[in-house]
Amino acid sequence: MIKLFKPSPFHLALFFGISTLFTFQAFSQGVVTPGPPEFDVEKPNIPHGKIDTLTYASKTVGNNRRALVYTPPGYAKNKKYPVLYLLHGIGGDEKEWFRGGKPQVILDNLYAAGKIEPMIVVMPNGRAMKDDRATGNIMAKDKVEAFANFEKDLLNDLIPYVEKKLSVYKDREHRAIAGLSMGGGQSLNFGLGNLDKFAWVGGFSSAPNTKLPQELVPDPKKAKEQLKLLFISCGASDNLVSFSKRAHDYLLKNEVPHIYFIEPGVHDFKVWKDGLYMFSQLIFKPVDTSNFSKYPVSGVPASTNIGSNKYPQILDNQRVMFSVSAPDAQKVQVDLGKKYDMVKDNQGKWTATTDSIGEGFHYYSLIIDGVPIADPASKTYYGMGRMASGIEIPFAGGAYYALKDVPHGDIRIKKYFSKITNSWRQFYVYTPPGYDANTNEKYPVLYILHGGGEDETGWANQGKTDLILDNLIAAQKAKPMLIVMPDANVGVSAFAESGLKTFESELKEVIIPLVEKTYRIKADAANRALAGLSMGGMHTLYTGVRNTNDFAYLGVFSSGWIVGRQNEVADAQYEFMKNNREKINTNLKQFWISMGGKEDIAYNNCKTMMDKLKNLEIKYTYQEYPGGHTWPVWRNNLYQFSALLFK
Repeated sequence: MIKLFKPSPFHLALFFGISTLFTFQAFSQGVVTPGPPEFDVEKPNIPHGKIDTLTYASKTVGNNRRALVYTPPGYAKNKKYPVLYLLHGIGGDEKEWFRGGKPQVILDNLYAAGKIEPMIVVMPNGRAMKDDRATGNIMAKDKVEAFANFEKDLLNDLIPYVEKKLSVYKDREHRAIAGLSMGGGQSLNFGLGNLDKFAWVGGFSSAPNTKLPQELVPDPKKAKEQLKLLFISCGASDNLVSFSKRAHDYLLKNEVPHIYFIEPGVHDFKVWKDGLYMFSQLIFKPVDTSNFSKYPVSGVPASTNIGSNKYPQILDNQRVMFSVSAPDAQKVQVDLGKKYDMVKDNQGKWTATTDSIGEGFHYYSLIIDGVPIADPASKTYYGMGRMASGIEIPFAGGAYYALKDVPHGDIRIKKYFSKITNSWRQFYVYTPPGYDANTNEKYPVLYILHGGGEDETGWANQGKTDLILDNLIAAQKAKPMLIVMPDANVGVSAFAESGLKTFESELKEVIIPLVEKTYRIKADAANRALAGLSMGGMHTLYTGVRNTNDFAYLGVFSSGWIVGRQNEVADAQYEFMKNNREKINTNLKQFWISMGGKEDIAYNNCKTMMDKLKNLEIKYTYQEYPGGHTWPVWRNNLYQFSALLFK
């Protein structure tokens, strides 16, 4: 029997005020945006649905249980309806959505606007135990276990009862499940775990009960075939956002279509009402999966922030919001190559929002009254010839340098005294997984060089060398190798031949002998590679081409002889190549050149150089990876180049 639930004046007044919600601009037709102001305010002159109480016998629990049911305006028993099962959080019950989220108001308004399909919404109690009230210690073991046990109650008791008593479709294409917090975790667990029962799945601010992604979607191909919609949303400042993100990262890697929507907000009904508002408009109708990637991820603290600092924040369309407290400053700017003026509020806080900037890593500085400084809220890196802040913009194709559950190598530091520079120096060394355990094994070596204004920390920090190699080696796409990252700054500019010669001596006479003495490596040309970016690419051209008896692999990233500035050096180099063409072509197994597309500042110089190489009949391989003269390009260069080595 279905009993009518009659809301009291208190219930109707609860949360009745207008919510001020962040409203995103739709990127294109087909992208559903969060609710505008008053989307959750009751409108008297439209048709209204009903909220009833449903009581069903649960064999799983062993007693009668209750759920709230929303039936749409004009509900008729001679018509069939799809069903959305909407789940509550750990501290709620079947009335939590009604009390805090006003689903009947949201759905009535959407229905009146012609934005949703008529549907029945069932709001059960997801705590499947005899005493299912949210009283006492809601985190007690038996109560937490009851949320997992609800899967049986839902599938074996509640759904059959709903399909017997209400006029609903009984196939998976007309059945959806979604929830908030603990209920969001349940929805992902139960929905993705029962694709024969649910075609539409939504998790709003999903809690730690959410299974690991590989358990949620063990068969990505099957999920692609069966899911109509998978919707994952969360507030950017919600402490639980990591559970949504780990699912998103896995789904992205395995190319499972889904919507990942992050908006400014915390763990509250502002975010969850937006989730219901958006999810309900997408279900039970054709969905264009090509629009899924257009949903913004906004207000997320950058991964390069220090500790719990909330700024910089990544906004939609790869914009960034910066904020700094400087009450006594007269003028503050953010310098990302382009300078952005910051605006001061009456508390002395300065903020600015950038244009869309590229994915990956960027250096930046704050300029306070004309003085550039590092942002105290962000990690710092040696670049631009000094310590500067850095920000990482999420990159959809960055799985190859993500931290994964694979064997990991180590980054080590070796200090030494150089007879060439007459000073103490250091280089960084990546040792592959198992280096310390496999004491009888010797390894090949890649020597890789940083760019101008950087030092030996560049490839270790900005370049993510260790993660790139860890992942490649685990996937058996690269040979286990050592990677030595020297400091190529030797006190003389690389734009002068004396600077190039000095580093050649440093590398050949000091660094390589020390590496071969200290580490278990294969000390022959066939197991030795040299690469570098920008200025490091010029060192690679100079030292590598002149010493092909020592290096069988050369990688030149975003570099080339500079036209009009190094004519004498370049002409001498080309003359050397002409006279040693056969030796160079025979000794080099790879002469690999890559650029960051036409926007790379070294592009024209490199093209001129490659024309010269063709005329000289010097063999090389060329690749472009768009992105300009930036670390996202060079990370990919390392990823591609290292997979070719020592095979």
